[in-house]
Amino acid sequence: MLIEQGGDGAAAAPPSPERLAAAASLPELYGLLEPLSVGPGWAKPTPSIWPSPKETFRPAHWDYARAKAALDAAGHLVDTKLAERRNLILANPVEGNTYATARTLVAAYQMILPGEQARSHRHTPNALRLIVDAEPGTYTVVDGERLPMLPGDVLLTPNWRWHGHGNDSTAPAYWIDVLDAPLVQLLEPMFLEHHPEVYEPVRANAEASPMWFPWAETQRRLDAAAPTPEGPWGTAVALGDPAMETIGLAMIRLSPGIATAPHRTTANNVFAVVQGEGESSVDGESIPWRRGDVFVVPAWRPQSHRSDDGAVLLRVTDEPAMARLGFLRETAGQGEIA
Repeated sequence: MLIEQGGDGAAAAPPSPERLAAAASLPELYGLLEPLSVGPGWAKPTPSIWPSPKETFRPAHWDYARAKAALDAAGHLVDTKLAERRNLILANPVEGNTYATARTLVAAYQMILPGEQARSHRHTPNALRLIVDAEPGTYTVVDGERLPMLPGDVLLTPNWRWHGHGNDSTAPAYWIDVLDAPLVQLLEPMFLEHHPEVYEPVRANAEASPMWFPWAETQRRLDAAAPTPEGPWGTAVALGDPAMETIGLAMIRLSPGIATAPHRTTANNVFAVVQGEGESSVDGESIPWRRGDVFVVPAWRPQSHRSDDGAVLLRVTDEPAMARLGFLRETAGQGEIA
């Protein structure tokens, strides 16, 4: 039963149906509804439905050179006993936000030192990582399979898969993580479990895996793909489908000097630069980028991408979730396509 407080702090009974029905004015009715946690739908302080998506999250860019320097400093200050992962969260610069890169996605730079192991765990968020700099001997273990981590490789750790990392090389390794943790936080089915043996035992060294997309193979696929330089994403090949239900990812190749077609989508997109440099126009703002950088294009912001000499980007998007929910909408030129 809902209880309201009397003027002297004592508990008072909520208004009776008769008292509510006898309200002689709207202010009186509003006052009676408040302790019931009921609000008048005809007098909402803010709209609950609006004509087009709000521009809450901002386009933003993060520089790999600065992140790498900060991780190098953290390598001397933060060990694996202190932190489950040594990473830098790329929080969108909107007021009050300390975590999400876009509404449903979070990106981070991560580093592991030579001789280190990152403890194994599993969680409900889907995750993936793009390797930026690493030497042979750096690896991820996913459900007992050891997978190499070399520059340009993409590795997946879908929902509830055990995963941990290690570095048997002589150089630090750096990569970019992207997870759908903000989406899981919004929906609330968040679970995390640490491996009972701390580091998951390796039962096989994988030569191929649906969780691992080697850069050399991705390059071959891009070379074989039908070129669409003026399409919305340039020439693209999908990775991982259908390994993750909420995240789509693709490598996109920008042809030298050709900008992609301007468009916008209700899907959120995080981009990581695999190769080359260029710039993107996002909602009228120019974002320059180069290898290792990360930038985000929030939902419904007009975007176009260009590189003078050619480039490759990894596109990570919540498009599969939007499509399954029936929320995916895109514009191309003046026309709208579902």
